[in-house]
Amino acid sequence: MRRLLLVLVASLLAATVVGQEGPQRGRIKKVDTEKGIVTITTADGKDIEAAIVPQTQFRNASNQDVANFKEKGVPAGTDVMFKTQQRDGRTVLVGLQLPNAGGGQPKAGGKAGGKAGGKAGGGLQGAPPPPAPRESIGVKPLTELGKDTYRGETGGLYGNGSNDPPAAQQEAAKKAVAKIQPLDAQGKPSSSGKIGLVSVGMSNTTQEFSVFKRLADSDPEKSTKVAVVDLAQGGRIPETWNDPNSDIGKQVWGVADQRLKAADVSYEQVQVAWIKQAIAGQGRLGEFPAHAKRLESDLITTLHVLKQKFPNLQLAYMSSRIYGGYATTSLNPEPYAYEGAFPIRWIIDAQMKGDPNLNWDSSRGDVKAPVVLWGPYLWGDGTTPRKDGLVWNRDDLRDNDGTHPSPSGQKKVADMLVKFFHSDPFAKSWYLGR
Repeated sequence: MRRLLLVLVASLLAATVVGQEGPQRGRIKKVDTEKGIVTITTADGKDIEAAIVPQTQFRNASNQDVANFKEKGVPAGTDVMFKTQQRDGRTVLVGLQLPNAGGGQPKAGGKAGGKAGGKAGGGLQGAPPPPAPRESIGVKPLTELGKDTYRGETGGLYGNGSNDPPAAQQEAAKKAVAKIQPLDAQGKPSSSGKIGLVSVGMSNTTQEFSVFKRLADSDPEKSTKVAVVDLAQGGRIPETWNDPNSDIGKQVWGVADQRLKAADVSYEQVQVAWIKQAIAGQGRLGEFPAHAKRLESDLITTLHVLKQKFPNLQLAYMSSRIYGGYATTSLNPEPYAYEGAFPIRWIIDAQMKGDPNLNWDSSRGDVKAPVVLWGPYLWGDGTTPRKDGLVWNRDDLRDNDGTHPSPSGQKKVADMLVKFFHSDPFAKSWYLGR
């Protein structure tokens, strides 16, 4: 990192300019190529919005020019070095240094900002390289697998070929939904209160949920009491959420706090969460079910933290990833994207069977978690249509890594979220206000 800093200083900052900030580490939050604006979250959790000007320089870690940044941008969650300057009352981006192709994801062990495999098509440290990109992996979506098996696991979101919650989990969900109502900032029932619906997860999650939020905010059928807040953040895999007192945990929850305040939603008003997570470079953890068991454990810890942070959190909807067969890095290729569904099933099954570590019922002891249900199932086998017509084409994923959704991919997920909250029997009563 010291070498990168020196390169950045030498190549981009040959002269000292009044009003110019020093080089900083940060993470890309958003790139608006049409408006020429880049938003970067600094190491202390502050968002800086800077204008791209003709003089802005873009370099990779090898100090080579990046020619197509202004046209294509980079995925949210990419770690960068950058420098800004105040000009005519606005913040201007002087220079931005990007990782080489294939880099920029957290290293093994999950520390954000770590070094990734530096070559295109390469992998995260310790993870095997991804298979060659392909339009299908020849596996049925979990929703269509029925009672057939995948590595010993039956089909259906909830197992044994069923896509509906078992009776016991339905009863739990009904009791949870009965508690969801508009709350004031102190968490007390109020006709003028709010029902906070938040997202929790990594880059794909925020890219998709932010599009859903725009759709939801303009949806005339959505209850005016429901306040949608995107808390998911680029690069923030489970372990970064799970220790709020660590340095990185303070950054993650600092950003979450800023977003809640900006939306005028208190922690006590948050009652529903959509969680979509993955482990960066699962391949380093071994074959299925080893990596899936690790994700299961991480997600359980996330549920504990969320329940502590949001005392009135009643429901957690979980979704697994979209198709990963086009991936060119080891961040989250197939079959890990597909296999990431099973930890969700295992968590719900354990909660239904009374695991005290997932207890939602105060009459049975300390409450550790909200009631967990499946959210929309997003995976489809590439260009092979699901029964509902869903396909994942190459242009639904970004060109640079085949992993993060492109605008068309983001819109597909957002549309599925809208449909889900309109139709799910445990969501529509509070989401639509009926």
